[in-house]
Amino acid sequence: MEYKTFTAKPYGPALGAEILDIDLTRPLSDETTDELKKAFLEFQVLFFRDQEISFDDHARVAEIFGPLGQHVGKKTISQPTDNPAVRRFHADETSKKVSGDVWHSDQSCAEVPPLGSMLYIHTVPPMSGGDTLFASMYAAYEGLSDRMKHYLDGLTALHDGVPIFGEGTPQTEHPIVAEHPETGRKLLFVNVAFTTKIIGLSEPESRAILNFLFEHCAKAEYSIRFRWQPHSIALWDNRCAHHCAIFDYWPHVRSGYRVQIEGTNRPRAPKTALTEQAA
Repeated sequence: MEYKTFTAKPYGPALGAEILDIDLTRPLSDETTDELKKAFLEFQVLFFRDQEISFDDHARVAEIFGPLGQHVGKKTISQPTDNPAVRRFHADETSKKVSGDVWHSDQSCAEVPPLGSMLYIHTVPPMSGGDTLFASMYAAYEGLSDRMKHYLDGLTALHDGVPIFGEGTPQTEHPIVAEHPETGRKLLFVNVAFTTKIIGLSEPESRAILNFLFEHCAKAEYSIRFRWQPHSIALWDNRCAHHCAIFDYWPHVRSGYRVQIEGTNRPRAPKTALTEQAA
């Protein structure tokens, strides 16, 4: 798809595009916002360079895609700012761990998981380090054999936030094969951070299938590696893309801010012969 108000340069075969010729510090036209929404659905994750944005800019751009949301858990490595919608993500020589250093979909334990996130990094480690990996769950689903797709159809899995975020965090069942609410495309909706059990299977069966799916979703051919530069932005569709933050830069500083976009739809199973019979 070609865009009139900016250039979308594909970042990898499976997902991702770098958006060029755009200034996020200035108000965007209706045509530009419409095209950004289309690019978001087409590429799953959008990247922007050299965007020295304020908190107001950050929130204004994120709200193009939906209302701003809040973290579902009590515990988090991120820190609050003067703007309740903007969280600080900072690591330095005192950091023993960073948020999101395993493959995951943000807060998939929520009854309605976030639609997406917009991360702005202003300070990066010297030389290299601190990259973020992204993977397409459309591609992961399409890479399964027909027999495995048929087996997974209609199954649900438990997403548990308590081990990561503490007591009071949601524990929710979601379909393993889900349908994107806007594109209608099928995708895998499991991740190593939150998905703990397949409903209806024994513990050994569940563990074996989940381990296979976790390894499958992390295949290199479904993923890209984004190398941060100062004042870069990544905006990802949490409904169909996994990500993983690489903590390989200690004791150097990596610092920025993130805004979460509220989800509006629970993950839903595609309408197939099996799901219609279950209903």
